[in-house]
Amino acid sequence: MHLLIPYAASHAEGCQAALATLKLPHLQKLINRLSPQAIDLGDELSWSPPHERALARSLGLPVADGQIPWAALEAQKRPELAQLPKQQQGAWAFVTLCHWQATTHEVTMRQLPMRDMSAAESDALLAAMQPFFAQDGITLYPFETGRWLAQGAVFADLPSASPDRVLGRNLSPWVPTAAQASGLIRLVSEMQMLLYTHPINDARDRRGATPINAIWFSGSGALPEGRPNPAPEQPVMAKTLREAALQDDWAGWASAWQQIDASQVKPLLDAQAGGKDVQLTLCGERHAQSWVSQAFTLKQKFRQLFAQTTTQSVLEPL
Repeated sequence: MHLLIPYAASHAEGCQAALATLKLPHLQKLINRLSPQAIDLGDELSWSPPHERALARSLGLPVADGQIPWAALEAQKRPELAQLPKQQQGAWAFVTLCHWQATTHEVTMRQLPMRDMSAAESDALLAAMQPFFAQDGITLYPFETGRWLAQGAVFADLPSASPDRVLGRNLSPWVPTAAQASGLIRLVSEMQMLLYTHPINDARDRRGATPINAIWFSGSGALPEGRPNPAPEQPVMAKTLREAALQDDWAGWASAWQQIDASQVKPLLDAQAGGKDVQLTLCGERHAQSWVSQAFTLKQKFRQLFAQTTTQSVLEPL
């Protein structure tokens, strides 16, 4: 059993204050029964957040920053895309419809993906944008409402920032600067002009919905030949901390953590106590660390009794 917890901590002042009083008894007990592994070090400006790096490793995917090929992985799962000629299968990316908010000093990602979008709106915009992408050698395929798969050679070795990095933040640290991205930046500008006058946005304005005014590329890259096999058991990802963390709602985040401790960490603790091998991975904004089952010597057990790790000491550094 492997539990992966994204947004387990943040260096934001509000999070650090919440950590000072956060009580997670099952987490603390479990950590003191497991063996810590090497920390996956990063920083808050990396293009791939720690939880994506941890998940990628478990799937046998490369973890170069901003080049985890999530879109290629999804394309591989779709029979109709897996049948494409080999030269059309290589590099992929996600294209997601979104809303940027511009001020005098910065451009901020406000919605990604868009809320209140219908499948009909998504399909109509895909049809409108497809010819522009085709001029740059990129083919779009439906995937989800407001998010499409894009295939093109330009996405090979191209870093792109995860939506979890940019949502609610100034975009400047994550705008691609690689030489090969110049065409994509132009394409983004063209799509902004198309969206500005598109009837769909007129209709959204009439019903009070946020306009769709931009696109975002993410999950770019190609699946490597002969990649390692995925881990035998894929991690279960706890998802309830994300929304509160991205909104800086640290009271809500602390409450969600307590629910995870009771509903997901406790069963892992029970499994460990029953002799099963378990793994826990905690991911913050910068770093990730795992703890795994290990047979301890009598001397190590004795040390554990007198060197109990606290929840705060574990989460603060992440």
